[in-house]
Order: sequence, then C-alpha cells, then structure tokens
Amino acid sequence: MSSMFGKPRAGGERLPQSPLTECNVAILGCRGAGKSALTVKFLTKRFISEYDPNLEDTYTSEELVDQQLVLLKVMDTADQDGPGNCERYLRWASAFLVVYSINDRKSFEGCRSYLEVLALHARGCQRRCPVLLLGNKLDMEQYRQVPAAEGMSLASRFGCLFYEVSACQDFTGVQHVFHEAVREVRRQAEQSLPIRPLFITEERPCPPVATPVTLPTRHGLASCTFNTLSTVNYKEIPSVAQAKLVTVKSSRAQSKRKAPTLTLLKGFKIF
Repeated sequence: MSSMFGKPRAGGERLPQSPLTECNVAILGCRGAGKSALTVKFLTKRFISEYDPNLEDTYTSEELVDQQLVLLKVMDTADQDGPGNCERYLRWASAFLVVYSINDRKSFEGCRSYLEVLALHARGCQRRCPVLLLGNKLDMEQYRQVPAAEGMSLASRFGCLFYEVSACQDFTGVQHVFHEAVREVRRQAEQSLPIRPLFITEERPCPPVATPVTLPTRHGLASCTFNTLSTVNYKEIPSVAQAKLVTVKSSRAQSKRKAPTLTLLKGFKIF
C-alpha cells in the first residue's frame, strides 16, 4: 500500500518549467535503528517513537530540490534480522539509505551486511545506485557506542556518503539527507548521458572579391547577377548506423528561380 503526503509550499503551485521526475529511495537497516522514525519525520516533521516493526510501506511526496520538482517515493523496509528477500527493493530503488543507531553497535554491524549486498548487486547488474550511510539517534550522544570515525571509515570503504542525524530533534538534517539522495541520483543520471558528437571545422579562405555570374537576357528581360561566396564548412562525424539521407527543399520564393533541391548527410551543417 502506498500513501501520499502533501506539504505546503510558498505559492502553492507547481513550477511549469520543472518536469516532475521520480526518485525511489529504500531505507534499509536492522530493527530498532529508527527507519520509520526517519521516514515519518521527513514526511510530516513529526516524531513518533512507537511503530510496528513488521510494517513495511511505501510513501510518496512531492519535493522541491534545487528548484526542481521531484516525485520522491520512500520505501520503509521491515527486514527481520538483516538482508532478506532483497529483490523487492534492489530492482525498485534509485538510491539507498542504510541506517544504524549510534547507541547500538549491533545495528552498526548489521549495516555491513546491507552494504555488502548492495555492492554485490551493483557489480552484478553494472548499475550503480547512490548509497548513503546514516547514523541515527544523535540525540542519544551520551549513550553512543559507535564513534563517528567508525561510521566514516565504513562509508569510505564502500564508497558512500556518511551523515549523522536525529529523527527526534532535527528535521532540517533529515530533510537534507533525503534531498542529497535525490541529488546523487541526478548526478548519476548526468554521468550516464551519451557523449555529444565531435565536430571538425574546415575553413576555406574567401576570395577578395565575389565572382559575378551573369545570366543571359531572355525575351527582353534584364539580366540578373548572383554573387557566389565561399563558406565555412562544418562536418560532423556521425556513426555509420545513424547516418541518413535528408532532403532539404527550397522555399516557395526560391522555387520561382528554380533553385535546386539539396541532398545532405544527416549531421552536416550548411551556412
């Protein structure tokens, strides 16, 4: 079952120039790490301490990230004692938040299993999804069992970002983590864009004076003179499979002069 949370924004209208893209974020971690608390804090700005540990659901919210709207879907997973039946979120998610509690070393050790599963999945499918390691319950600093340095070291080992937040107290920090996941997904998408085609420029010197071409006089009509000028020739190197012949027709005004039809190779420009 999926739920929709709405958030009031200044203006109350969508930006027409920003397409509403989707981003799927799965929250992983051992029981008691605070996954549901983080989800509810992000979606409602409220903190609730009591949850059903066996409840798993997906929530949807429209978010404005860097002046671009995104339809953010959050899956609050409910694994029992570690990674199990992972396919349900490995194929679905665009990014992952792996959560542990800073006052529970067992939950931190469980994060290693999740990070190993994600790394193995990335190698198998050759698709890298951003992963963020998140130390929760920063408000329990006096009971800390996992130093921040250990969290940073584990994140560095698996090549993911690292944050520490408090679902109880800090909405801004929690929101920043979710928005940063969206930014990482966008960066990955930009890096996977195809490379633009290469253009080679060949310049030909223009003659000092245009060469006049005079048409013969017919039926008493005045002669017309056209000037032929050399141009800069731009050539694109397209792939052979994509090369197509394109016919460029002359305008109606040109057709009165019986201007010839030009046949070009797709990708070439004429100035």
